[in-house]
Amino acid sequence: MSCFADTVYPFTGLVGQDKMKLALILVAINPRIGGVLIRGEKGTAKSTAVRALANLLPEIEVVEDCPFGCSPGDVHLMCESCRQNKDLLVIKRKMKVVNLPVSATEDRVVGTLDIEKAIKKGEKHFEPGVLASANRGILYIDEVNLLDDHLVDVLLDSAAMGVNIVEREGVSFSHPAHFMLVGTMNPEEGELRPQIVDRFGLCVDIEGVKETALRVEIIKRRARYEQDPHSFYHEWKAEEKRLSETIVKAKELLKRVAIADELLNLIAQIAVDMGVDGHRADIVMMKTAETLTAYHSRTQVTEDDVKEAAELVLPHRMRRKPFQEQKMDTEKLQETMNKHKQQQQQTEQQQQQEQEKKDQSPSDEQTERQSSDASTETHFEVGEPYNVQRIILPQDRNVRSSSGRRSTTCTDSKSGRYVRSTLPDGKCTDLAFDATLRAASPYQAHRDKNGVALNIRQEDIRQKVRKKKIGNTILFVVDASGSMGANQRMVETKGAILSLLIDAYQKRDKVGLVAFKGNQAELLLPPTSSVEMAKDKLKELPTGGKTPLPQGLLRGYEVLMQEKKRDTNCYPLLVVLTDGRANAGTDKTKSPIEEAKDIALRIKEAGIRSLVINTEKGFLSLSKALEIAEAMGAKYLELEDLNREQIVAGIKGVL
Repeated sequence: MSCFADTVYPFTGLVGQDKMKLALILVAINPRIGGVLIRGEKGTAKSTAVRALANLLPEIEVVEDCPFGCSPGDVHLMCESCRQNKDLLVIKRKMKVVNLPVSATEDRVVGTLDIEKAIKKGEKHFEPGVLASANRGILYIDEVNLLDDHLVDVLLDSAAMGVNIVEREGVSFSHPAHFMLVGTMNPEEGELRPQIVDRFGLCVDIEGVKETALRVEIIKRRARYEQDPHSFYHEWKAEEKRLSETIVKAKELLKRVAIADELLNLIAQIAVDMGVDGHRADIVMMKTAETLTAYHSRTQVTEDDVKEAAELVLPHRMRRKPFQEQKMDTEKLQETMNKHKQQQQQTEQQQQQEQEKKDQSPSDEQTERQSSDASTETHFEVGEPYNVQRIILPQDRNVRSSSGRRSTTCTDSKSGRYVRSTLPDGKCTDLAFDATLRAASPYQAHRDKNGVALNIRQEDIRQKVRKKKIGNTILFVVDASGSMGANQRMVETKGAILSLLIDAYQKRDKVGLVAFKGNQAELLLPPTSSVEMAKDKLKELPTGGKTPLPQGLLRGYEVLMQEKKRDTNCYPLLVVLTDGRANAGTDKTKSPIEEAKDIALRIKEAGIRSLVINTEKGFLSLSKALEIAEAMGAKYLELEDLNREQIVAGIKGVL
């Protein structure tokens, strides 16, 4: 170990957080699991654990001066330059931890192709990005929930394929991108989209240690480390070496691990019983169980390995009802394990009865076969959605790079329609070939060609100006308290949301749903265009309890601000449906309605356009929703005698 390595906090010296450490070890043994998502409150050693793991792992051989750190022992994992070079210089170094900043652009992540050099000199020049540095290392994304979704998709695709492909204007370049992906996030700052969460192989939810004795031990260890990092590291050097050797042995043993078909059946049954979508959970559960087996120095997967794998693979993939905490249902998992054992016993009994079945008469066999082929279907009635009026916004003068079909805007992405050219502001990122050639042509007679047909200079370069359609982000904040329990009111409210979602799907808008009841507000549906997901969430939405209006407004404000922070192109609208009768808050110095007004003012100051629909019905009206609308600077509508089409038309009026 180098002197620098000795200053890193030792992995084995971390107190508690055993599940997080196990998940990191498993992905280090088998990167094909697909990365780790660590969710937890701040100050729980997430970043420390990642850096410590990199220091724990053995040194790797790399090609000297290769920007991708290619492996000299495997030609299939080399870049094009290393494959063509027969005299490779090899060095050893520690595995890198590459941090990806939240503000990173796509070019910074995947790298860029120098189109200007390709035109002028006919050379294919690639400027490496973060993925190049992370090859054969650890790519660490702190606050991954704040990263743009399309960047997360790029990272997960590269992690799955093991290669990064960059294409610009018909010029293509690829390089190896095998890395261990680790993302950390604080759920209080916003959730990741379900589609993105699902693509992380493992997920661990952690929180601060609660036991006093362990907290004291954390303090003592940290104090000793800060006082003398080298001495503290050497206290754990033997443990670090032992764990490092275990990981190396597990990597070799993994190739010989076998899993029986009956355990594959168990994995599939667990996925079905736990209500996860798709098949990724099954595949990752199998890989994780095999890796656990190798880690425990065995070659045959057991039921205990499958159960332990399920606890790491399923928590972030399980469906949940509104206001239900997202956590692993261990009792349900145990029921599935017990059911599997019973099925094994039944299988043995069935094998004993096979001989008796062969003695059945043909007519009996035919009757039994017809009976087993019979099936029944149950159809559940779903309310018919309706066509909503078109919601059209004026042309946006800002430069945005999002996509959609509603509003026209200039864009700095390469997917928009090319409408004109301009001089580049700095480096040209989207070359306009035609305009560049037109700018250079008049001067060719006076320029030294130097053997080329066309001499293009820097002042000739022109950049494309593109226009495209973008979508909008509409967030419903719905009062689900007891006062909203009247069935017809909730039916109309849900119908309006679902109908608008269908229109949003066609226009590529995003629609989200926040509900508040009791003493809390929850983001039931992150901004999405999925009609089916929205329908499921709306159908499950319960009513009852107090009216925590301040929490509802605050949650809606946080979600939209999170969207604006994640995507600077976000075009938000907040729609609040409530009677305004707030009777639960968090600020004991103010009444709930006053606290709600303060949050409404914050929404107004943030420049978020809004609409308040008063759901209050009856002769006596307190007009509290109107007060909220005035504080928010929102358009105000009454729900009484309004049908769903009028709600949608009111939204159109705000937009």
